Amino acid sequence: MIGKAIKYLEAHQSETPSCFVEEASWRKENASWLRWSRQLAVALMGYMQEVGMKHADLAARFGVSPQDVNKPLSGIDNLSFKIIANIEDKLGITCFAMM
Repeated sequence: MIGKAIKYLEAHQSETPSCFVEEASWRKENASWLRWSRQLAVALMGYMQEVGMKHADLAARFGVSPQDVNKPLSGIDNLSFKIIANIEDKLGITCFAMM
């Protein structure tokens, strides 16, 4: 049984080597700002859901493409304070609460 499973895995092995270790290291090294980025994404998505706003609506409000809106909504974009302040000002929300 084990031999059959190993043969199956070998037959379906990817030609491209995995980047898992490098990606895990990157997430660990950037954990602090990634936490803030995810918090911003949650605040934005909560606001959008609350007011019934779609990605295209948010993009139109900021005068950017829908692809540009996906960056802060991904939770993995390292945004500047200036961009975060602009988001808060244009939407009239507070993205981060002091703990």
